Amino acid sequence: MGTRRKTGAGHTFRRVMTAALIVALVALSAAGCSAPTSKASAPAAEKAPIKLGAVLSLTGTYAGLGVPERNAIEMEVARINAAGGIGGRSIEVVYEDDATDPAKAQAATTRLIEREGVLGIIGATGTGQTMGMRADIDRAGIPQVSMAGGNAVTAQFDKLVFQTPWPNRIVVPFTLDFMKKAGITTIALLTDSGGYGKDGRQVVLDDVAKYGVTVVADETFNAGDTDMTTQLTKIKAKAPQAVWMWAAGKEGAIIVKNAKDLDPSGSMRIFGAPGNGRTEFIDGAGAAAEGFTFAAGRILAPDSYGRGTKAFKVATDFIGRYTQKYGKAPDIFAGHAYDAISILADALKRAGSDADSAKLRDAIEATKGLVGVGGTFDLSATDHNGLTAKDLVMYRIEGGVWKVVE
Repeated sequence: MGTRRKTGAGHTFRRVMTAALIVALVALSAAGCSAPTSKASAPAAEKAPIKLGAVLSLTGTYAGLGVPERNAIEMEVARINAAGGIGGRSIEVVYEDDATDPAKAQAATTRLIEREGVLGIIGATGTGQTMGMRADIDRAGIPQVSMAGGNAVTAQFDKLVFQTPWPNRIVVPFTLDFMKKAGITTIALLTDSGGYGKDGRQVVLDDVAKYGVTVVADETFNAGDTDMTTQLTKIKAKAPQAVWMWAAGKEGAIIVKNAKDLDPSGSMRIFGAPGNGRTEFIDGAGAAAEGFTFAAGRILAPDSYGRGTKAFKVATDFIGRYTQKYGKAPDIFAGHAYDAISILADALKRAGSDADSAKLRDAIEATKGLVGVGGTFDLSATDHNGLTAKDLVMYRIEGGVWKVVE
């Protein structure tokens, strides 16, 4: 009898525990069923980010361009994310340094595509690096927004490739027209042997005759060269009215210093390219930069946008935020990066936060009337830059600052 009483108690205990376990499982099941609702209403920070890549020259001869580009992208991405991202999803940018080397730019592109699975890529900083990325961009079918000014970037048309700076096919005629009006009929070329220099040189040679200008000397230099006195001596012997330097790297400052040493009177007037529109050039050249003349966008002289215009508001807002964050005003390269991320963000808003690379590409190409720092972007199926000569002004360095040439 005693044994049966113990067994009955055990059965009772097991029934109680079983019931408790069933209640617990039901509660867990109910909690599991409610999870999707909770996830769907999660804030932007808990949703998978929209992943983009950026191939920049953070080291090498174009580091003075790539670093402000990264600064601008980081600042704008933080602003976009703080405002809720794109359709509730934040933007994440994975950065790669191409060290101003086309081969490294290509390798960086491969990593971003294969390892990171990026939706699109900003970059590269330079023309040679941008062109070096093209095969991988085409293979993956993802859009690329380049910040390089080479004509080839969009003139060698690719449906996936877009460009934020004013290409050489716009800058060269604009500058030649200025030279013609100034009575300059003979020039010498001194160009970087890399992608940007080669590109600019060819456009100049193709266009000079239309403006009554003759090239009397044609010299080149390589990235990393530290003295261009030999080339400048040959140029001086030809007595051109102006020397047109086509470069974007740190070598530009060396060239104007070498020219000043050879020609203290400044009889050889030196012109440049938009690639010289950065503080690194003025800081490196010092007094030798006086009188240096080049075409670029309006960011270096914000009043040139026209006070009260939307372009003025966009540019000065960016300039103010950038200056406050980084302690100095942005140059044209920070502006190119601002425009690149703005184009992508605007396209993502229209395509939807869940858009794939193909839909993103289509949305970028449909960009119309987007006011940026470099100008107003009107893209189309045949124009993946969308800027015009109206977005340019001529600058002359006076007293260590950029002044618009009236």
